[in-house]
Amino acid sequence: MAEYSLEVPQSDSCAFCDYLSGARPFTILCRCDQVAVLVTREQRGVGHVLVVPTRHAPTLLELNQTERHRLIDAVSVVAHAIDEVYERPGIAVWQNNGRPAHQAIPHVHFHVAGTLPGGGTNFGDVSELSIEETDKIADRLRKASREIIDAGGYRLQSE
Repeated sequence: MAEYSLEVPQSDSCAFCDYLSGARPFTILCRCDQVAVLVTREQRGVGHVLVVPTRHAPTLLELNQTERHRLIDAVSVVAHAIDEVYERPGIAVWQNNGRPAHQAIPHVHFHVAGTLPGGGTNFGDVSELSIEETDKIADRLRKASREIIDAGGYRLQSE
């Protein structure tokens, strides 16, 4: 583990690692060797996804240069996909490190979401969608943005 002063949330297991390994069901939009894009069940914006490294790393401070570059490239690719599909007037991107910054899962991840009809995103309580509902969001993103995602070098999970 890296040396830093962050207060990282503690967990016996990592939800994102479980999703990526298939140990727990979750909707994976696409992935490559170092990065995956998950459709979150807590939709805080329109087409809200999570961009995660496939290697477990609790915070941004533990990523190597290649992983950092692949993550931001994936954030850009999926932002283009959300823009194409949902045509929102804004796209929000956020990332938290440490409990005081509201990091809940100790696996670095970026949130990418189109803005809500009234603007911004919802940081309050939101209802959790079913896997079937997040699969529909992924299908919509896959169908309308195949060229964008393919150009980024990602494998679509439905294939």
